[in-house]
Order: sequence, then structure tokens, then C-alpha cells
Amino acid sequence: MNSCNLEVKDVRLSSTVLCVSSCPEEQLDTLEEVQLFANTSGSFLCVYNLNSFNYTQIPNADLLCPRLPVPPSKSFPLFNRCIPQTPECYSLFASVLINDVDSLHRILSGIMSGRDTVLGLCILAFALSLAMMFTFRFITTLLVHIFIALIVLGLLFVCSVLWWLYYDYTNDLSIELDTERENMKCLLGFAIVSTVITAVLLILIYVLRKRIKLTVELLQVTNKAISSSPFLLFQPLWTFAILIFFWVLWVAVLLSLGTAGAAQVVEGGQVEYKPLSGIRYMWWYHLIGLIWTSEFILACQQMAVAGTVVTCYFNRNKSDPPDRPILSSLSILFCYHQGTVVKGSFLITVVRIPRAVLMYVYNTLKEKQDGALSRCVSQCCCCCFWCLDKCLRHLNQNAYTTTAINGTDFCTSAKDALKLLSKNSSHFTSVNCFGDFIIFLGKVLVVCFTVFGGLMAFNYHRVLQVWAVPLLLVAFFAYLVAHSFLSVFETVLDALFLCFAVDLETNDGSSEKPYFMDQEFLNFVKRINKLNTRAQRNKNSLTSEEGTELRPL
Repeated sequence: MNSCNLEVKDVRLSSTVLCVSSCPEEQLDTLEEVQLFANTSGSFLCVYNLNSFNYTQIPNADLLCPRLPVPPSKSFPLFNRCIPQTPECYSLFASVLINDVDSLHRILSGIMSGRDTVLGLCILAFALSLAMMFTFRFITTLLVHIFIALIVLGLLFVCSVLWWLYYDYTNDLSIELDTERENMKCLLGFAIVSTVITAVLLILIYVLRKRIKLTVELLQVTNKAISSSPFLLFQPLWTFAILIFFWVLWVAVLLSLGTAGAAQVVEGGQVEYKPLSGIRYMWWYHLIGLIWTSEFILACQQMAVAGTVVTCYFNRNKSDPPDRPILSSLSILFCYHQGTVVKGSFLITVVRIPRAVLMYVYNTLKEKQDGALSRCVSQCCCCCFWCLDKCLRHLNQNAYTTTAINGTDFCTSAKDALKLLSKNSSHFTSVNCFGDFIIFLGKVLVVCFTVFGGLMAFNYHRVLQVWAVPLLLVAFFAYLVAHSFLSVFETVLDALFLCFAVDLETNDGSSEKPYFMDQEFLNFVKRINKLNTRAQRNKNSLTSEEGTELRPL
């Protein structure tokens, strides 16, 4: 009734709130203008028991109608409120309104108010992923050194910015706004997690720095396999487009869930907007759908790429590659192997749901400041589920490749893949981890620069929106996009070595049973095995020399 001078009690709105069909977009200076607005738009701004033709007739109508002049206002998404557009009224009204709604609405309002920023950051992640993909396509030793230097600088820079923003929040915090308190808590969590990740990655980079030359050779072998079917590099574009469509649909349904409700008449003839409690709890089901469908889309890409690599690898005439291997792989996927992909993505979803529940339990116990043993147990369980998730992802990829080779179901393919990998582990263990680690660093680089852009963009609107959750969604989406692009190299690499294992099982290199692999790939694997044998021999010689006294140089 008086949007420029709200009745506030404990930072909560306590004045009368009316339901109207539309907001007055122009200033109303008199009761006659209020009456005209009601007659033309059907939106009655006075109390319900006062008819519009009595707006100018009853002496005390000014007490039953909004305080004049009524400022121009617009409907704000998700809050179901008419927000005044005049600067002197907007700041007070917005600050009280944001504290008057629950956390879900604040999060959704942050997504809606920053939707342009979120879209821009998604486009940035897309461009960075394209740049990383072409970097890996034409990889050299110099590019790898530049790439690792950018990774180190990006990790340190993002950590520094997060801690600086947290320090800025602690020194300049408005105690009246829940949004700033929530943003500060999320910033502290982001800063701690990023610091831990940075420390772990820097240690791994230092340990594996001597394997850079082998990694470049490995990626060049992978690029040679991709060159037989160069359109594999465009496969992530379709995955990215489908992911964008699905995410837009998912967010639209989430917004509908957040605003689902109905107007109900309460005591005194007042109407209160009550959310539907049953539907509001459906966001758990909606979250499961997000994880499962996203994993299903990415698994379809992995299956298509693995099928293409298998078709090109098991081709005797290397100078005459098969026609349209990608289309052939996609047709086989959609006709015969949809169930395999559904099972693999469902396993990842089953593992991720308990992780989410345990993280929620851990955060709840942490807020209560008790149950140290329970917090420790839940954190240990989260770590176990994380390890299980990584193992299942690797198993799924090998199962998809085995399905493309033999045409068997998911469980049979997973069992056969485990047998092959256990027999030929000496060929894979030391090789696969180097390439996978460099590819993972590429994904980290995309996420680092995207998060930095998000921090700079969202920090300009820190007061009126909870931007920590939109930033987390952007980081998750950036990783998904980078994964969908760079996982082409990862999938090709894993599929190549599994095809190599099958080749070793079925052929012996003789004229009757020649290998399917080309000579360059065979020489690379032999060189790796020689290095491993030499390292093992040196280790054994050191352990066998007993009684030798170590003297200082």
C-alpha cells in the first residue's frame, strides 16, 4: 500500500499485500487515475471490499488505497511482486523484499536476474573449449609447456581472487541483507575447495613434469587416429547443442517448480499466496533427472566416438578408410545399444545421489556445531563415493568400447573389458594416466577462466542477488562443455588401447595373423615398455644391494 515507506518488522514485510492482475507502469497521482487504471486494466489497487466506482466517492478512500502518488512499477520474476522503478523507492523495497522471501526464491531470483551473465559465461566456456580442442589437435612440446604455465597461473589467480573477495565481504558486509551473508559463506567454501584443488594439481604437475615428451608423442598418436575420421572433432558441437537445449528446458521447469502455488482466502477476507508443498519437494526428482540425462547425453557421445575408432582401427587397408564411420556408429548406437548407454549413465547417477545426500547431511551437522564423529563418517563416505564414481566412469568407457567391438550387452562388455585390462595392464597403466591428466588439466583451465569471468561479472550485483549458486551452475556447465569437447581425445585414447589389447589377444603379428595396428603405434608402445622395464630393473638393483653404506658426495 505504500511501497516507498514500507512497514518493516525484524527486517520482514508486515504491511498489507494485495493480489493484482498487472502492475501500474506509469505513475498514478490521483484517485481518479487509480480508478481509470482499474477500469481499463482490471487491476484493482485498493482493498478487495472497495469497488472501483467508490474509489472517488468514499471520504476515507485514501486510507484504503495505495499512498499517492503510486510510483511506476514492474513485475519482478519469481517474487510475484510489483517492484517500484523510482530510485528512491527501489533500493529500500528490494532490500526488504529479498529478506522477506525464502532461500529457494532468492536462489532462483539470482539465476533470473543474472541470466544474461550466465548465458555469456556459457558462450565463453564454449569458446575456450573450442580453443583447447584445437590446441590438443596440433599439440607440440612448446604448446604443452605454455599450456601448463597457463594452468598454474590460472589456478593461483582464481584462488587469490576468491580469498580477496571473501576478505572484502568480511570488511564491507551489510547485516540487513541475507544475500550478502549467503554469498560470503559460499565464497569461503569456494576459496577453501579451490585452494585444496590447486595444491593437489600443482603437486601432480611437479611429479609428472618429466613425462611431458611422452605425453606429446601419445597425443600425436591419438591425433593420427582422429585424422582418419576428422569429423570426430565436430561431434561435441552436437553434444553441446543438445546439452544447451536440455539445460534451458531444465531451468524452465525448475522456475515453474519454484513458483508453483495458489492464492487462498484466509481470515479477514485477505488472500494469501501459498506454495504447493508437494510440488516444491519435487526438485529432488528434478535434480536426479538433470544428472541422469546429462550423463546419458555424454555417454552417447562416448559410444559414438568409440564405435568410430573401432571401425577405423579394425580396417586392414589403412590407406582406404571406411566410408562414413561416424554415421555408421550413430546408427548402430540408436538401433541396438541405447540400453547399454542408459545402464552406464544410471550407474553414475546412483553413485552421485548418495554423495549429494551425504554432503547435505555433512553441511547440516556442521551448522549445528556438534556430531564431530558423524561429520567425519559422512565426509569419509563422500570420498569413497567419489572414488567409486571415477572407477565407474573408466569402466563405463571401456564397456562402451567393448560393446562397439563385440556387440554385447553392458554387463558382458564390462566383464570382458576388465579381463582385457587386467591381462595387459603393463601396456596401459603408465601410458593412459599421462594423457588423461593433461586432458583433465585442459578442462580445469576452461573452468578457471570461466569462473574468473563469473566472479568479476556477478560481483557488481552482490547486494540484490544470491550469485554463488548461479556461479556454481556456471562452473558445472563449463566443466560439462569442456568435458564434452576434450573427452573426444580421452575417448579415442582409451578406445585405442582397448583395441590394442584385443589385437594382442587375437593376433600374433605373423603373416597368418598380422596385427591391425600401424607400425607407429606399435613402436610407441614398445618404447613405453622399454622405459618401464628399465625403471623396474633399476628399482630391483637398488633393493638387492644390501649392506652398501651411503656416503655423502
